[in-house]
Amino acid sequence: MIPVPAEQPLVAIIGRANVGKSTLFNRLTRSSQALVANIPGVTRDRHYASLTWDDHSVLLVDTGGLVGGEEDLSGMVRQQAEAAIDEADAILLVVDGRQGPQPGDAEVVDYLRRTAKPILMVVNKIDHPGLEVQVPEFYQFGLEHLHPVSATHGQGLSGLLEALGEVLPPPRELPAEADGIRVAIVGRPNVGKSSLINYFLGEERLLVSPLPGTTRDTIDTQFSSEGVDYVLVDTAGLRRPSHVDRGLERQMVLKTIKALARAEVAVLMLDAAEGLTGQDLRIIGLIEDQGKGCLVLVNKWDLVRHEVKEAKTLLDKATSGLEFMAYAPVLPVSVATGYNLRRVFPLIATIHAQGGTRVGTGELNRLLKTITERTPPPRYRDRPVKFFYLTQPEVQPPTFVAFVNQPDGVPDHYRRFLVKQLREKLGLTYAPLRLILKGRQRRIPGQK
Repeated sequence: MIPVPAEQPLVAIIGRANVGKSTLFNRLTRSSQALVANIPGVTRDRHYASLTWDDHSVLLVDTGGLVGGEEDLSGMVRQQAEAAIDEADAILLVVDGRQGPQPGDAEVVDYLRRTAKPILMVVNKIDHPGLEVQVPEFYQFGLEHLHPVSATHGQGLSGLLEALGEVLPPPRELPAEADGIRVAIVGRPNVGKSSLINYFLGEERLLVSPLPGTTRDTIDTQFSSEGVDYVLVDTAGLRRPSHVDRGLERQMVLKTIKALARAEVAVLMLDAAEGLTGQDLRIIGLIEDQGKGCLVLVNKWDLVRHEVKEAKTLLDKATSGLEFMAYAPVLPVSVATGYNLRRVFPLIATIHAQGGTRVGTGELNRLLKTITERTPPPRYRDRPVKFFYLTQPEVQPPTFVAFVNQPDGVPDHYRRFLVKQLREKLGLTYAPLRLILKGRQRRIPGQK
C-alpha cells in the first residue's frame, strides 16, 4: 500500500459581516507561512490556506469568503454553519469586542452548539487594555472557550492557537484503499472532468451531465496506464463565491479543497472556448499554495475553429495569466474525440516523479556555489549577501533551504532566479519548487 498522509482537520471561521473574519484569516495564515516557509507568492483572493504551528496543521477556511456578500446575521451565519456541520472539525466564531453582544448572537451560538463541533468564541478588535472590560459580556452565551484578540495587531493569537490545538481531534489517517499516484481532477463546473475519467475507464462510471454541478462528492477511482497505477479523484466544480448559494454546493467546495490536499498531482481542466477565467485562477492559487504538481488540460479543443498556424496563438490566449505557474505543462485535448489524451498519463507520471526527486547535499552545494559565483546577489545595506549552505528537507514538492547571512537582503527577483536555475540544472522542469531562506553566519552546521 502507498503511504497516505493524515487528513488535515478543517477549521471554519464564522461570524457576521465586519467583525474581522478575513483580517483574522490573513493574520493567522501570514504568520504560519512566515514561520514555516516565508514564501512570497502571487497576490490573490484566497479564502483557505494551511495553518501550521507547533505540532498542529489545519486547513483554515474563511467561510465569509466562500459565501460572499454582506448579509444579515441570521442569513449569513446559518448558511456558513450548514457547510461547517459536515466538514469542520472546529469553529472559530468571531464577534466584535467593541460593539459587544448583538441581537441574535444567542440564537447563533445555540445553533452552532447543536453541531457538536468545538466552538471557540474569538472576541476581536480588543486593540488596547481599556477594551478588555467588555469581554466578560460575552460569557453570557455559556461558551467555555472565549478569547480576546486583535487580529489587526496580532495580539492574543498565540493563546487562541494554543486553545485551538487542545480541541482539535487527532489526525485522521486516510484509508490506504489503493496503490497508485493520487491525482485530483479539478476545474470549474462543466469543463469535462467526469467525462475525462469515463473516457479512460471506458465506461460511464461517473455521472455526466451538461448541467453544472452534477458531481456532488469526491469519488476515488482506480486506474492503470502503461503499468503505472493511479487513484483518480473527480471533484465537484468550484464556482465563484457569489454563485455558491446553497449549503450543498458550499460543501462541494470544501470537499474539492480536501481532495487537493491529499492528492499528489492536480489536473486542471480549462474550457478552450472560454479561456482562463478568474475562477480558474482561484483554483490555480489553491494548487500552488499546496505545492502540487499540475497538468493543465485545455479541453473542448475540437470546438475551437482554427488553422494549424493559429493553434499556438489560441493556446497562448486560453492560458494567458499562468505565467506565475509556468512550470505546469499545458496540453490541448478533446475528451469528445480523444485528441491528445494518450499523452495525459505519461505527463502525470513525469510530474509525480520530478516532485519526488531528492538531491544530495553535496551536489546542491556545488550547484549553489556555481550559480552564486556566476551571478552574485545584489548588496544589501552596503553589505554583501552570502549564501553558505543549501539542503533539501522535503519532496512533493521539492523544498530547498538556503542558509544566508542576510535573508531579508535577498530580493524577490533573485529568489526567482535561484529557483529557475535549480529547476533547469536539476532537470525539474515540471516540479513546483520551494526555496526557503534562513539566517546563518557559518557555512555548515557545526563548522567553526
